[in-house]
Amino acid sequence: MPSLGKWRTLPLIAPSVLSLLVWMVVPLTMTLWFSFQRYQLLAPQNRGFNGGINYAYLITDPALSTALFNTILLLGSVLTITVVLGLTMAVLFSQDFSGRSVARILVISPFFVMPTVSALIWKNMLMHPVNGLFAFLGGLVGMAPVDWFGDWPMASIIIIVSWQWVPFALLIFLTALQSVDRQQKEAAYLDGAGSFAVFFHVILPHLKRAIAMVVMIEMIFFLTIFAEIFVTTSGGPGLATTNLAFLIYIKSMLEFDVGVGSAGGVLAIILANIVAVFLIRTVARTLDA
Repeated sequence: MPSLGKWRTLPLIAPSVLSLLVWMVVPLTMTLWFSFQRYQLLAPQNRGFNGGINYAYLITDPALSTALFNTILLLGSVLTITVVLGLTMAVLFSQDFSGRSVARILVISPFFVMPTVSALIWKNMLMHPVNGLFAFLGGLVGMAPVDWFGDWPMASIIIIVSWQWVPFALLIFLTALQSVDRQQKEAAYLDGAGSFAVFFHVILPHLKRAIAMVVMIEMIFFLTIFAEIFVTTSGGPGLATTNLAFLIYIKSMLEFDVGVGSAGGVLAIILANIVAVFLIRTVARTLDA
């Protein structure tokens, strides 16, 4: 009878499964195909199979190592900032104070701003060296204006992306804090533990799973950061803010080399899967602990 039940449910789930497979398999297959093709959009008549030349060219390109380093730097910096700030703010906002509901809404609101809009706000309204808010505030105390995207390009991208994703970490941590056993906290205080001791020995171990989930989700998204770079620095100055996703865009759409761009896409898929396997194992160990 169980087998009969499976056959009865198969027509119901088959459309969704097939749609998901088509949605995933078709782009992946096309990317693999083009990665072994000589396909220049400026000379489509010269299209043909070229073996692994695209991969060899990409791997020996100095821009790839720079892009990988920038990807790791961006990923590590934003992860650290979002987890630390999100955790700190979650602990603060879990306390009772006047206007807490309004403050929570204001703090969480950046997460609902589109990345392109967020980047434009930071570029034109906050970090602009002439008309930006930071330049105005610095001028009030006699500071020279800072060309953020010229002098500190990567730091600027890190700030923008962190501003967008700190609310996400805050939401997850706030939700997890709601389930902290109050009796356990009260018992720790009665035993003479201070606020820091309660945080590190009671609250932080309880948030271990929430932290693992935030890290896993954010790492997947941060590997493909594109809009913020495209709107603000266009990967520059030079390659200072070019990550792997933007390098693929440069090869495919600016240099019109679909073959090399597809090879970069395959490398990005391999990197994402390596990270995903590592994260899944880490989260599994955390959940089992």
